Amino acid sequence: MAATQPADAPSGTEATRCAEARATAKVPAASKVPTASKVPATSKAPAAAAAPRTASSADRVDALRRFAAAVRRGRGLHVASCAVLLAVAMTAGAVAVGGDGQDAARALPGVSRAVNADVLVRGDLDTAIRSLHEHVRLQPRDFAAWATLGLAQVERARTDGDPSRYDQAERALARSLALRPGNDQALAGQAALAAARHDFAAALAHADRALEANPYSERALCSRIDALVELGRYAEAVRAATDADRRRPGVPVFTRYAYVHELRGDVRTARRVLHQALASATGPADVAYVATALGNLERGQGRYGTALRHYARALAADDAYLPALEGRARAQAADGDRAGAITTLEQVVDRSPLPGPLVALGELYEERDAPGDRAKAREQYALVSAWTALARAGGVDVDLDTALAAADHGDTAEALRAARAEWERRRTVHTADALAWALHRAGRSAEALPYARRATATGYRDATFLYHRGVIEKAAGHDRAARASLTAALELNPGFSPLGARAARAALKDLEAAR
Repeated sequence: MAATQPADAPSGTEATRCAEARATAKVPAASKVPTASKVPATSKAPAAAAAPRTASSADRVDALRRFAAAVRRGRGLHVASCAVLLAVAMTAGAVAVGGDGQDAARALPGVSRAVNADVLVRGDLDTAIRSLHEHVRLQPRDFAAWATLGLAQVERARTDGDPSRYDQAERALARSLALRPGNDQALAGQAALAAARHDFAAALAHADRALEANPYSERALCSRIDALVELGRYAEAVRAATDADRRRPGVPVFTRYAYVHELRGDVRTARRVLHQALASATGPADVAYVATALGNLERGQGRYGTALRHYARALAADDAYLPALEGRARAQAADGDRAGAITTLEQVVDRSPLPGPLVALGELYEERDAPGDRAKAREQYALVSAWTALARAGGVDVDLDTALAAADHGDTAEALRAARAEWERRRTVHTADALAWALHRAGRSAEALPYARRATATGYRDATFLYHRGVIEKAAGHDRAARASLTAALELNPGFSPLGARAARAALKDLEAAR
């Protein structure tokens, strides 16, 4: 008798497409520092501990591209099922669980100090993971090492764009808690994992539990700030950052302290604190992280030369640091060096095909519009869809990524669905902007306007938000307000987006002609 097929298994053409996607993928100690607020101007190891056989970044990206092509060809493709198979291809069937004791990653965006210095070699996370795997192979009951493994795997998933690793991180953290229930390292790791999956309510709960066990856990203090920021609870985030600054001043807390002030429009304080963080950074990973944060801040204020100098410093510390490469590409594009920006972004997406750089590269191709560029742009947008399918299979909430990409380069109905879903989960300036833009793109500009205004209500100065607000105001018949918003966007950051800046100038020209 034939075996009964599981209800969620792909069938027919779906199974063929899944098999094609799978088969064609290639398998291969803290010093005392001033606070930010006071800165002047031999047992047999379990199977899960086996050293990971991880595909190269080129192989992972190739797998994602082939998967995207299969999705485009297959109508009605059971994407989630295929994404699970793709995850195996992207990791070469590896069981990869790894760790970071004290990173400074904001939940969104970016990456942090990679891993505890005891297992870090020049910020080389892969070396750290291999070392940790060997350690738990020899010492399988070391609960702290298992927690560090889990944390490092979270970090690796974020840096290489492979969310299939999150399940492995979850198992490592669970093993740590099984060995030592309630240990703060694993609880803080669970907070970081939940934040990486964009489950910020769970991240906050895990961070609070970790802080009950250890009120001075740097990881938990930072994850708590991240979660409050990403839930839109900004006043609480400011208090949490101030509290963390008193308990554990240092690079991870400084960067978050700066970000919560930036969100409130206090760029001067954010800049001052980041400079203090850079002055106190010692290892290459910290220097690269903080210099990149400074570069991003200055780029957002339209200071491209200053931003490029910060990115150069970051890359001098770690020439493979992807956030610095992405930031440099965006600054190059904004400053008029489109060819340099394309070259740099191609390097980024070849190693880590995340939605942000994929969309940016696609838009640069569209703007250049050389022969073949339209097809190249479509490929980048298709890769975003493939990545989001893989991320969902890894338990990541990707509705914000979906909304932002689909509103301009995909299905506007899907963008609106995703934006509404994300808004119901968390009400931040970013989700307000995404919902406003999705509503506008769906032809509902009057309904979009309150959300566009809410996105700029905290004082956060973001040219894209101002551009979206201006376009929505223009569509809703508020010409005077539209001129003010669009002008503010271009004055703040005239190269904020290859296509958006051009559209902002065109909209302003239309408004002036209509006066």
